[in-house]
Amino acid sequence: MGSRSSEKSRPSPFWPLAAIVVPAVGYLAKIEIRNKEKLPAKGAFVLAPNHYSEFDPLIVAAAVWRLGRAPRFMAKESLFRVPVLGWLMRKTGMVPVARATSAAAAKQTIEQSRALVQNERGVIVYPEGTLTRDPDLWPMRGKSGAVRLALAGDIPLIPVAQWGTQHVMGRYQKRLSLWPPRKRVQVLFGDPVDISDLTGRAGEQAALTEATNRLMNAITALLEELRGEKAPATRWNPAEHGQRETGRLDS
Repeated sequence: MGSRSSEKSRPSPFWPLAAIVVPAVGYLAKIEIRNKEKLPAKGAFVLAPNHYSEFDPLIVAAAVWRLGRAPRFMAKESLFRVPVLGWLMRKTGMVPVARATSAAAAKQTIEQSRALVQNERGVIVYPEGTLTRDPDLWPMRGKSGAVRLALAGDIPLIPVAQWGTQHVMGRYQKRLSLWPPRKRVQVLFGDPVDISDLTGRAGEQAALTEATNRLMNAITALLEELRGEKAPATRWNPAEHGQRETGRLDS
């Protein structure tokens, strides 16, 4: 694979964070990482995980850090205006979600994508945008944030699935399961999603929809492998279900 990125070895604000977060996560969860080589050793990447627990980001962050890369997330723009937290997020290179007009959002996405490439950084983007509403915790319909970044800079779009986090903290729960033994959590990285035929079409809704569907299909396939079962033939669509959790519609 060649030499690893210097992100982990170079002093940075991630060091004190990792010194606290990684042991804490390790106390609660035994993380098993598969297909480690799928995460690029160097250069930019967009990592897209499934999302069904408030604890998911810590699992993914710990896994990415263990593989030698800095876990930067795409986060709400409002968080960057919070004292101290905003400063820390900027210092660690977190990426704000574009919350503006279509033209401004497109420009911001291009700038963010270029910055990732120039600085050889990766970013973790939850394509569902929030915890899945699917009652069985399968990935629901995705949003286009991850594919927009990938298409704008021709950046590898890496799907990843994790399973077992619900035993540490269930969906919508506020309490952690602190009692031993540690809960087994599996993290499975996949091959980059092929969206090369859509390059240069980041401004087209049809291209974004197609790329997002490919991404969600890849994440779902990885989760099927971890769970040892097939996902429903149709994907949960929160826009049509609202907050109800009965029935399914096509993706």
